Amino acid sequence: MGLGRWIRRRVPGRYSEWYRERHSWELGEDTLASVRKLRALIGERKRAMQASGGPEGQKILGAAEEELECAEKTVTFDVHRRAPFGSHVTVAQIHLNTARLLWLKSFLPSPDEVAPYLPGLLAVVREHLTRDDPRRIATEIVMEKYARRRLIDETELIAVLEAVEVAHGVALREKLRAGSFVRIVCGVAVFLFVLATMVAVLTAVFPDSVPLCFDSPRPSAEPTESGKVSYAIVCPTSSQNSPQSTELDQNFAAVTTWGDYLVVEIVGLVAAGVAAASALRKIRGTSTSYPVPVTLAALKLPAGALTAVLGLLLMRGGFVPGLTALDSSAQIIAWAVIFGYSQELFTKWVDRQGQRVLESVHGPLDPPAPGGRTTVIHSGPAHGAGSAKTRSDEEAGG
Repeated sequence: MGLGRWIRRRVPGRYSEWYRERHSWELGEDTLASVRKLRALIGERKRAMQASGGPEGQKILGAAEEELECAEKTVTFDVHRRAPFGSHVTVAQIHLNTARLLWLKSFLPSPDEVAPYLPGLLAVVREHLTRDDPRRIATEIVMEKYARRRLIDETELIAVLEAVEVAHGVALREKLRAGSFVRIVCGVAVFLFVLATMVAVLTAVFPDSVPLCFDSPRPSAEPTESGKVSYAIVCPTSSQNSPQSTELDQNFAAVTTWGDYLVVEIVGLVAAGVAAASALRKIRGTSTSYPVPVTLAALKLPAGALTAVLGLLLMRGGFVPGLTALDSSAQIIAWAVIFGYSQELFTKWVDRQGQRVLESVHGPLDPPAPGGRTTVIHSGPAHGAGSAKTRSDEEAGG
């Protein structure tokens, strides 16, 4: 039994409400509303077919009702056996789309009754299929013919419904890519968090193995016969102006403490949190059930902790010319802030990919057609050949 189900069974009331709302509750309720609306339409269609419809039509509508039941059980969190993550909404939408297609196929004996729904079907096809897709082209041709003669036959309706079914499949793959992206980013964020934790633990147990300390020169000091050296030891949490040994490693081991790496990682974490907060101005949010912006922000935190440590190690190794030694613990902390914030240099590419994933869920961003010709389907009475116009014709006054 999962921890969430165990708590839900023993902590009623507020927790149950919070548990619902934290997992795409609004999208789940929207799906349930669509289920109820479509169930009413299917019931009305069944009553209309009782007099003239054959058993095949009744079977199609029965299958559509079964799909609606599956969709309803999927998004009803108290009924479903798993925790209500965002994938539940996607699965429910699959059943809902199948039920809607089955309901529309029940109109094949009388295709003219589908006329009020044709603009919506065309919008679905255009949203998810590219302009050069033959099924989208066939659908637009059917729509142009319907705009001229106000009639649609069974073969043309089948072509439209097949295009809609393919468009639903493309939309599903877009959502699956978004879900896969979220899982990948979450996995990387968890791995980096575990790695940062291991670094903090290991350096606390072995503080003098790879110290984050610098030997800062002291020009005013002179070596003496007693063996004193002309540099000070500076660490993130402590320092020593007069080392007693002539061996640099021994001086580092005498000054370093278990909290050096921990302090640097905390500072980098805070700096990365500030960077994540400032990046919110670029986030437009998402209407999908997958929290892409949240996972992107979560990735920045452990990345900032690690980049702060790695940046100081690069400075200690002389990788940055002119910055091989820092004079005080405050300078080390300041550079840890800079390196922690600099994780934006690496995570910005992940941010861009996440934004592209979110945009792809809403359909391909197609450029305008050559000449700007876009078919307009009029919902009013037929006007002969003049009932089918294009936007370019309307703009030209044609």
